[in-house]
Amino acid sequence: MKDPYTVPYKGIYAICDENENEAEIIEHPDCFGGAAWSLHHYAKSPAVTRVRTVGEYVRYTVQIGPSTLELKSSVAAAGIESVVCDRSKNEIQITYMGIGGGGVGATKCRAYADGVLRYEITESGGGKTATGKIFVPKRKRVLIAIDDTDSCDEGATWTLTHNIAKAVSCADAIYLSQALVQLYPVPEKTQNCMSTVLEFGCTSDTAKEKLVADVKELLLKYSVSKNTGMLVYAGFDVTDDLREYSRLGRTRRVSREQMLDAAERNNIEIILDGNGVIGAMAAFAWFAQPVDSVKPEFDIHSF
Repeated sequence: MKDPYTVPYKGIYAICDENENEAEIIEHPDCFGGAAWSLHHYAKSPAVTRVRTVGEYVRYTVQIGPSTLELKSSVAAAGIESVVCDRSKNEIQITYMGIGGGGVGATKCRAYADGVLRYEITESGGGKTATGKIFVPKRKRVLIAIDDTDSCDEGATWTLTHNIAKAVSCADAIYLSQALVQLYPVPEKTQNCMSTVLEFGCTSDTAKEKLVADVKELLLKYSVSKNTGMLVYAGFDVTDDLREYSRLGRTRRVSREQMLDAAERNNIEIILDGNGVIGAMAAFAWFAQPVDSVKPEFDIHSF
């Protein structure tokens, strides 16, 4: 073992909102036990407004700007001190602090993660209070919703979309999550009537454009349906309007006209215009919520 007291994170990424008031720090730990300890303590940081886990990832929603972090052994032993946006460099600066083992996590473990451009760290371990500052690219959230890629004879949308997302994922357009969304079972469904939303973090508009083009190309190559729908939405969070559309799509039949109206109101890009766009639109509201998105909202006793 080269360094028995360091467990580098697999990746750390930062999604920033359009006004640079809020960010989501998305961490991909190698040791989930240590990450769970961090989650418990980091949740108490003044800068943190929300914490959650999505698959292997731990996510912190934070207010951008300085804050005062007071550490206390065993009670509040580590945290996020501040998150700063540098617009000129298109970077996010995250400052962590920790005592003892929490200091090791705040410094070397995060400094050596994929996605980190550079870092500044103090000595850590033992009884030291340590500070770690990392710089990561400022990313925009890009959601790609897809439905109807299979047929009655072959295929499964969730497997195809996941494999496509893995194939196109790169440093400038990192694949962050997939959610399968249970829709109202309409007669046109293949079998289970599920749509899918993929979440990426893109470093630039150019990276977004390449991502969309690559996903489209692979869908056209591998989809076995003539009705494949692919939609794109870029934004820190989805609108209440999209949440309402999703509620409708999960409880009743929705028309193509309703989908087109929602797309126009919410600046949704229609990339592939098959009939699957109706169900795909209902998936946006459930990005990064894969446990809840699969639960039906319609009366299951009616089917």
